[in-house]
Amino acid sequence: MSARSTTSIRPIQRDDLGAFCAHAPLGSLAIGGGSGPLEGVSLAVKDLFDVVGVRTGAGSPAWLEAAEPAAESAAAVRALVAAGATVVGKTLTDELAWSLNGENVHYGTPVNPRAPGRVPGGSSAGSAAAVAGALVDLALGTDTGGSVRLPASYCGIWGFRPTHGRVPMAGAVPLAPSYDTVGWFARDLALLELAGSVLLAQPLAHSHGFRRLVVASDLFARVDEGLQPALRAATEAIAARFSRVDAIELAPDGIAQWRLAFRVAQSAEVWETHRAWVERAAPTFGPGIEERFVMASQLTPDEIAAARRSRAAIRERMDAVLGKDALLLVPSAASIAPRRAMDAIALEELRNRALEILCPAGHAGLPQVTMPAVDTPDGPIGLGLIGARGSDERLLACGRELAYATAPLTT
Repeated sequence: MSARSTTSIRPIQRDDLGAFCAHAPLGSLAIGGGSGPLEGVSLAVKDLFDVVGVRTGAGSPAWLEAAEPAAESAAAVRALVAAGATVVGKTLTDELAWSLNGENVHYGTPVNPRAPGRVPGGSSAGSAAAVAGALVDLALGTDTGGSVRLPASYCGIWGFRPTHGRVPMAGAVPLAPSYDTVGWFARDLALLELAGSVLLAQPLAHSHGFRRLVVASDLFARVDEGLQPALRAATEAIAARFSRVDAIELAPDGIAQWRLAFRVAQSAEVWETHRAWVERAAPTFGPGIEERFVMASQLTPDEIAAARRSRAAIRERMDAVLGKDALLLVPSAASIAPRRAMDAIALEELRNRALEILCPAGHAGLPQVTMPAVDTPDGPIGLGLIGARGSDERLLACGRELAYATAPLTT
């Protein structure tokens, strides 16, 4: 399958979305462009990944100031370039990738092309905006707590988070290594899947082999009430493709407990990863980021141990639900994208609901594809399909079948 069938070569456009970094703006790079399955594909790279000859800023002026130009590109970048893609610039991220909003106090907020006036989602904000706004064909992001899945939903595009460890993170700034994954965005499933065959180093799957669809009722209950009828209709269209459909309560002990375990386990890793740099560089963090680092620094060994025990139990639960032949259907977000500069209390409540929806795949290290599902007058929302560990190629193939069987509903 050639990328030429899903993309077109076009001149570099002006970045009127604020999606790209000032130190590596759109059109400043032209790395790659050889022959291969991704020949003719323009690629944007989240500014957590090294790109040869360019500094990596990680969304932080202090990090960028201390950075030297990269001696080589990150492993994921090298793989895509070797397949023919052309890197054309680096995209904005939240500070150290520790946010779901896409609002960076130092560098600004990329425009959400599908919902102007609303955030694009983070932390892979610039990558999602660049793809949704047709500035590029394909973009790399990272997903730790939902930083590909949520922006894909908010921007109405396809996104993929692979099984943890399937795609090397080498050459990318970490956040919480046992959760961190490489992720990618595209406007159409064909290119998303083609990029997956390159990054996963496996051929496209001809069929998916999932026999059962499991619907996480408790996660759908966390979505804004006004969106639930349209999501229910989209769910029914997907369910019609399966011979067996089961609705379950994914978290019998309460999905809020899964979120709290994620908050502690992830924060502990972030502090372990970045403590030395924070204490040495004393960076000025923006709202929300600073509070999270303070909280992380104050976690006790008992709190961390309890969260890690909870995570182990959650992984067992997810494996038991999925088995080898089930697909788990979840919402990709709790709402459409929130407005910029939203009230802090309301934003935190929305963030909590979003994390409850996003944390199951993160805890368990499972692959998830995000597909456009519903278009509202104020913005889109997507659905997510979670597969068993290592089922990435089959999951993309399932997305291919469902993309041809369903289309986003308009409300």
